[in-house]
Amino acid sequence: MRIWVNGGLRDADTALVSVFDHGLTVGDGIFETVKSVSGRPFALTRHLRRLARSAAGLGLPAPDLDEVRRACDAVLEANPCALGRLRITYTGGLSPLGSDRGQAGPTLVVAVGESPRRPDSTAVITVPWTRNERGALAGLKTTSYAENVVALARAREHGASEALFGNTVGQLCEGTGSNVFVVLDGELHTPPVTSGCLAGITRALVVEWAGARETDLPLDALERAEEVFLTSTLRDVQAVQRVDGRLLPDAPGPVTAKAMRIFEERSAADPDPREV
Repeated sequence: MRIWVNGGLRDADTALVSVFDHGLTVGDGIFETVKSVSGRPFALTRHLRRLARSAAGLGLPAPDLDEVRRACDAVLEANPCALGRLRITYTGGLSPLGSDRGQAGPTLVVAVGESPRRPDSTAVITVPWTRNERGALAGLKTTSYAENVVALARAREHGASEALFGNTVGQLCEGTGSNVFVVLDGELHTPPVTSGCLAGITRALVVEWAGARETDLPLDALERAEEVFLTSTLRDVQAVQRVDGRLLPDAPGPVTAKAMRIFEERSAADPDPREV
């Protein structure tokens, strides 16, 4: 495996960053996960724009997006795979121990790994912890993922692949690494970014392409929904067949199936759909 670290490709056993990197010591970093199909990244322009927004929100220096794009191309060329998880990580760099950043500049790492195709449907649980829609990191894709690790472990213990969070005012928010959509009275809804959820790339495309409404939803909307599905870079559109103890045996339902079909067709026709 060949990995891009701070300006060039390295073999996996020499692709190293310092133990004093701020991304390691305090989680001071951002990242993007990009799907690659036969060596070509999907929606890379949108992902790079979000990387820049996350950097600004965290107060990191603006990433050189041309360099990041070159790094992605080099890594994908060096590591051929049919379906890949391309990971871009950008951190505060070499810093003293503690929360203050150093002066050495940021760290950029780009790597890719083979990814299996996701099942068409899955199970999810809700968890008692909340997303803080007013927090400093709300809406940023940061490397501070420990809360997601804990919630996802809870999901695995219950035979599920994802955990869903509410926010501090009891509204449905998001999963550990996905956005959530529900069908109520035949209409497709998803929480707005003001709920504290990440502005997912796949989420935005489904809103645009499938005509979903952004709606403040109570957490118990999951108990009333006729259909539920998740979106993320590697899930694309994935039907939910169980929420906690509630079964949705007909998943994917008609609205979900339509969204799956539209996303598959549109994404195949345009591998880098630009923002409108």
